[in-house]
Amino acid sequence: MHDINLVLDTPIFKFGSYSLLVGELISFLAALLITFIIANLTQRAFKRLANRKGMMTVTSIYVIGRIIHYIILFVGFLISLLALGIKLTELALVASALGVGIGLGLQGLVNNFVSGIMILLEKSLKVGDFIELADGMVGEVKEIQMRATLIRTNDNIDVLIPNATLTSGMVTNWTLSDNLRRFRIPFSVAYGSDKDIVRQAVLEAAREVKYTLDIEGKEPKVWMTGFGDSSLNFTLGVWVEPDFVKHPTSLMSDYLWAIDDSFRKYEIEIPFPQRDLHIRSDCRQDAN
Repeated sequence: MHDINLVLDTPIFKFGSYSLLVGELISFLAALLITFIIANLTQRAFKRLANRKGMMTVTSIYVIGRIIHYIILFVGFLISLLALGIKLTELALVASALGVGIGLGLQGLVNNFVSGIMILLEKSLKVGDFIELADGMVGEVKEIQMRATLIRTNDNIDVLIPNATLTSGMVTNWTLSDNLRRFRIPFSVAYGSDKDIVRQAVLEAAREVKYTLDIEGKEPKVWMTGFGDSSLNFTLGVWVEPDFVKHPTSLMSDYLWAIDDSFRKYEIEIPFPQRDLHIRSDCRQDAN
């Protein structure tokens, strides 16, 4: 035991009046390890709690779990520093030095962290939401982390978006307050087509798609939108079930497929570009 105490009291290095002992370093590492274990166990517990129905919404559980996770990490880090033998007054000096560091080069990190807290508290973005960014990228929010938010596209590509970008840029949340959404599918028919038959054919096609909603106030509709160079232009408006809102590409394909089948059934012609060619003959007689 005496030998162990000698080893634990052995200084590793000295800096002014401060000396780091082997025992203090071990305590520091142990405190960090325990902090990460507790934080991870707490996060897992909240994830299991989210699977239970009737207690709280999944979003509220996720927000509370994230905030508690950050608090545990912060408190554990302070305890770890105290385990090194650093006094509270010295911690204040470290905090002031850290403030200078933040002012010099960590603004982005702090900005993203604060933005992440704002997203969690405001619930403007939630795990499971389907969003569209200003550059046209769409995907599902999988996780709101300390620095960035994880977005997974429909091509199963994970993209990390800095939290500050989400709070300062334009973000379209397709499922913020309601999972129901109307999609607009443009299509065209040849001039001379019977517009009433076109409407009938397209509405039949829309109802053939299994996830089309056909309830009061959310029925499929067909609008005529303009006259093209060689076509009459229309748009089909359909409300779809929530599970299919997050798959816009396959959804668009399903409706276009059904519309084409219905056009073949009703013998409705799909337009193709037409151009009139005028040939002018300029005959010049020989001067002789």
